[in-house]
Amino acid sequence: MMITEEIILRELSKIIDPDFQRDIVSLGFVQDMVIDGGTVSFTIELTTPACPLSPVFQKQALDLVGDLPGVEKVLVNMTAQKREARKTDAESGLKDVKYILAVSSCKGGVGKSTVAALLARTLGARGASVGLLDADIYGPSIPTLFNLHETGVRAAPDQKFLPNEAEGIKLMSFGFLAGDGPAVLRGPMVAQYMQQLLHNVAWGELDYLIIDMPPG
Repeated sequence: MMITEEIILRELSKIIDPDFQRDIVSLGFVQDMVIDGGTVSFTIELTTPACPLSPVFQKQALDLVGDLPGVEKVLVNMTAQKREARKTDAESGLKDVKYILAVSSCKGGVGKSTVAALLARTLGARGASVGLLDADIYGPSIPTLFNLHETGVRAAPDQKFLPNEAEGIKLMSFGFLAGDGPAVLRGPMVAQYMQQLLHNVAWGELDYLIIDMPPG
């Protein structure tokens, strides 16, 4: 059997990030793949250098790809995103967003998410193209407000997340990735995941992107 990138990515998609509850391929972690005869090399770029799952992911990748017929050698380079290497608007999903509006509050339970959803609905009803980002990693509520409990997230060909849509509004929430249960995340990774949700979403052309900020 001829080894192709598609076959290798299909095997690597069996590796699941427990925080995102998605595979490392759809998250865009697998990069720089080279196939040279029976030798396969690629990079797995994680969100933080301190990720304790790095050796686990590396071993899983070595085992999965190494077991493929025709593969004689596997080289897996583990790396992490650099904090200073932030995406420009032109590289991120925000390049076609005209205005970004943030809705915040000093504490939770005061109706902040309801206001954000109402603002998005009102702007949409007036003919604007609107997106709504649920930035509350620990207590996402947008899936509940739009009755999208069973909705997951799909990936575009460029590995960006495709936002869900309801009432003509493009929606992205950690709740679509993790479900309705409480999220248990390693503290240093929260900011990195927020960068993923903000920049790694194919928002398309929007007049307004409403961000429902976490309390505090």
